[in-house]
Amino acid sequence: METAIVNITDDRQGKEAIREKIHAAGQLIRQGGLVAFPTETVYGLGADALNPLASERIYKAKGRPSDNPLIIHISNLEDLDQIVTEVPKQARKLADKFWPGPLTMIFEKSDIVPLETTGGLQTVAVRMPDHPAALLLIQSGGGFIAAPSANTSGKPSPTRAEHVAEDMRGRIPMILDGGPVGIGIESTIVDFSEKIPMILRPGYITAEMIQEVIGEIRIDPGLASENEEIRPKAPGMKYRHYAPRADLILVSGPKERVQKKINELAKKAEEEGKSAGIIGTEETRDGYRYGIVKSIGTRTDADSIARHLYGILREFDQLDVEIIYSESFSASGIGQAIRNRMLKAAGHQVIEV
Repeated sequence: METAIVNITDDRQGKEAIREKIHAAGQLIRQGGLVAFPTETVYGLGADALNPLASERIYKAKGRPSDNPLIIHISNLEDLDQIVTEVPKQARKLADKFWPGPLTMIFEKSDIVPLETTGGLQTVAVRMPDHPAALLLIQSGGGFIAAPSANTSGKPSPTRAEHVAEDMRGRIPMILDGGPVGIGIESTIVDFSEKIPMILRPGYITAEMIQEVIGEIRIDPGLASENEEIRPKAPGMKYRHYAPRADLILVSGPKERVQKKINELAKKAEEEGKSAGIIGTEETRDGYRYGIVKSIGTRTDADSIARHLYGILREFDQLDVEIIYSESFSASGIGQAIRNRMLKAAGHQVIEV
């Protein structure tokens, strides 16, 4: 299969030319095809959410386990009532505050949503992305687009069109190239199918931000645990995700001790003939003396760390390093989402110093 990479960022094309390209991509989705597209979080792999065969094509292209539900993306709040049986008042408050934006909410599904889209569950995950190309694609594609991240299952999520092409070239007919994304990690997921709303996946919209709007919430115990045996509730969070090809190990503790330990580990790897990568920050990168060192951002700007995380992991894939040692990050605010993704990528391999 030929994969067309369609640029929708070049202003010289004119707005109308770009709209026509996105409309053509929407027609492809209406016909049951797959289109990768940018959102504000990561690139998604879209298909008609109400077409069971189209949803099955997503699973096949990604190599994704069939019990891992797909998120339905909408462009109008009014459309939510078609695909869910009830929208609690608290959920409407969050929608008013954070939609469009990086927030996914889970509800009881209506009959028009096929089980192939929900991973066999009677609940459905829904979000409204905050990206003009994504919203236009949803409208052109029929109003309901199922879209997980546009990578092969388990690999770091794509934050650029070239990341999508690395994984999906020859597997899907079209990639809309909208340039780099703005946030860089997936949306927060809040489950409204229970009495007290529960965060199933941390993201840019933090627990504190949600509590300010609706009050009491719970956090899935599997997210906070460092123990891989304590499984999170969300099916998609059970699997190893976001992982580079190399073995990733997190080192956690005071900055000086972390640097010392990573230097020791990288030196030992070098002596054993292994190529090592190191993930540091702008504040610490000059303190590492072995391996290939990359800065993930600055600790004074957690958003920068989130934006660069998946790109850094993919860069190390291209360099064919055999092992990666990374500094760890705080579990507060968006740091909780960053730590969650890194724990998953590392298979919960953490050294405390």
